Amino acid sequence: MTQYVLVYLGGNQPSSPEEGQKHFAKYKAWLSSLGDAAVSPANPLKGTSTVNADGTVSAGGTTSMSGFTIIEADSLDAAIAIAKACPFLDIGGSLEVSELMQMPF
Repeated sequence: MTQYVLVYLGGNQPSSPEEGQKHFAKYKAWLSSLGDAAVSPANPLKGTSTVNADGTVSAGGTTSMSGFTIIEADSLDAAIAIAKACPFLDIGGSLEVSELMQMPF
């Protein structure tokens, strides 16, 4: 089965701890529903720095990427269907879905 990366972009912070807990419960339920298809289910990012071509480093990132999930699916269409059910979309975020290429090292 092919692996796909779901990249989390943007999204709004919850307005209260209760709202955050409710959203997180929906997110956990979605991940559980994926079963073995969730290869690497929740990988949030923080403390991003950007290393530039000239060797300088700047705080922050150049994208709004906040994390990723790796899934297995039969096709890109199947991976997109999985992404469409993700509760991250409910908080104003978007998802990029990409096939994960296997490099022959």
